Amino acid sequence: MKTLRECIAEAQAKKVAIGHFNISNIEGFWAVVRAAKNLNVSAIIGVSEGERAFIGVPQVKALVDTIKADKTYPPIFLNADHTYSYEKCVEVIDAGFDAVIFDGTELSFEDNIATTKKVVEYARKKNPKMLIEGELGYIGKSSEVRATLGTDVEAAEKLLTKPVDALRFVKETGIDLLAPAVGNFHGVLQNIEVTRSAKKIRPELVAEISKATGTPLVLHGGSGSEDATVREAIQNGIAIVHINTEIRMAYRNAIRQSLQENPDEVAPYKIAKPAVIAMQKVIEEKLKLFNNL
Repeated sequence: MKTLRECIAEAQAKKVAIGHFNISNIEGFWAVVRAAKNLNVSAIIGVSEGERAFIGVPQVKALVDTIKADKTYPPIFLNADHTYSYEKCVEVIDAGFDAVIFDGTELSFEDNIATTKKVVEYARKKNPKMLIEGELGYIGKSSEVRATLGTDVEAAEKLLTKPVDALRFVKETGIDLLAPAVGNFHGVLQNIEVTRSAKKIRPELVAEISKATGTPLVLHGGSGSEDATVREAIQNGIAIVHINTEIRMAYRNAIRQSLQENPDEVAPYKIAKPAVIAMQKVIEEKLKLFNNL
């Protein structure tokens, strides 16, 4: 099977991006892998610290390994999303994940560099094939449905990643991937149309950072973004796009409807089946967008 590094290089050459989708349970897992198989494109399954604690680190690794062993599926990879300590990074590096992002955005610039570099050095010794992602700037932390933008999003507007800082960050840490703040933020607003206008992703800033660093860029907080802006950002250097909140919303709405329509049902797999279908639909739409299908 192709490595994640190889798939990213191919995506960049084609001016497309790999979809990254967070999961919290087996329903999300099947939604991602079935969507990827239907379209025959690679995908990344992401698990945050909270999601890993819920599913289990070895358990989610084993799930993804079963798909990797099945040659009927396209390449599926496993990423440890937003990881906030060196120790938690070591845990997933030792477990054999394909990638991890150390999120040091709440640290000082110097401390972010120091800890990210430490993670990179450990990974190079323990698991050289593993990709290490760093984050610079501020894009918020929680994938949720918001009533208002909130002070953290307003702060993100003032903390966009500067190309000169990105270059220094990449050079001093040795990371493989960079997640910049380019007007993106986690979560969506209750009104999806308002969300699309609020997420002011700046493709021109993406291009500047890409040119300065020569490093594949990752767009976090992709849920609710304008399709045209995402396409332009991919053309300008985004290699991976993260989607989480829209999947969670599809899950919640489908489960709610399933229970309303079948109030006497007690079989979990029957209650949850519509949620798998709903999430898969969202994921397929995103994969088509990211891959120009």
